[in-house]
Amino acid sequence: MIVMPIPYNLKLDQEERIYKKMIEESDIEDVHIAPHTFKVAAMFSILTRLKESKQSNVSLLKKLYLYNDQDVEGFSEQDVSALKKEYADEGMGGIDPRYVINRISSTIIRKEMQAINALDVLRSLKDGLNDHPSISKEQKEDYLDFISLARKEYDELAKKEVQKAFVYSYEESAKTLMDNYLDNVEAFCNKSKLEDPLTGEEMQPDEKLMRSIEEQIGISENAKKAFREEILIRISAYARKEKKFDYQSHERLREAIQKKLFADLKDVVKITTSSKTPDEQQLKKMNEVVATLVEEYGYNSQSANDLLKYVGSLLNR
Repeated sequence: MIVMPIPYNLKLDQEERIYKKMIEESDIEDVHIAPHTFKVAAMFSILTRLKESKQSNVSLLKKLYLYNDQDVEGFSEQDVSALKKEYADEGMGGIDPRYVINRISSTIIRKEMQAINALDVLRSLKDGLNDHPSISKEQKEDYLDFISLARKEYDELAKKEVQKAFVYSYEESAKTLMDNYLDNVEAFCNKSKLEDPLTGEEMQPDEKLMRSIEEQIGISENAKKAFREEILIRISAYARKEKKFDYQSHERLREAIQKKLFADLKDVVKITTSSKTPDEQQLKKMNEVVATLVEEYGYNSQSANDLLKYVGSLLNR
């Protein structure tokens, strides 16, 4: 018999699909698994398999996203290729997918509820480390750190999910804000003026508006001109290909628009989700958010309410 060692998967999306497929093929039925549950479990798994880069500016989390073909500021495809060449044996150690599936199954069985979420699974993963036969004390400490890191990533996902649901006509709001931003960017780059839609008077580009959006993603004062010119170049490229440019067409602009909308709504979200005795208006808003989470984002009523309570606790910390 010849042993052929094969490394574990190192792509987040693929790991998530493995868990989803295995659970779907199991005999576990009628249990709702909230969005991001498999993703967060996969984050933990991949983190245990990665090795610290020799480059000081590459954290394990950045490495996880880069290996998943996601855009990370300051890194190119060549950088990813260089990272993969650092260790020939990367992926040969770490957590087995079977362990994660067993902990997810254990969560479903033990909880005896109709819905589980990422927090339930992270707790189960943590509890199971004590009984894992091949994990050393040092590894366990590292794995607990990875669970905490995955938890922090989930916290951000959860807040974004709720904040999006709070935005009335989210896509329309995003489009309106982006169109306004692009009008000002075009005038800025072309050294021209805008026309006030109400008075017809000529106006200078709204620097305050542009910076309020750009600052959401850390665009400095010195870098704003290059960022704005890059946006116009992308729009021109889309126009040449007869493709429609919208706020989803540029990853960083989309993030900036979303964060700006979320920032404007943060106080509303905080008050509504954290109120122990919501008034009629707050209760109506809560019900609307739950409905949006169920209809648009894949939650059920229980997991949506659990998410709202959790985000309320995060915003009050």
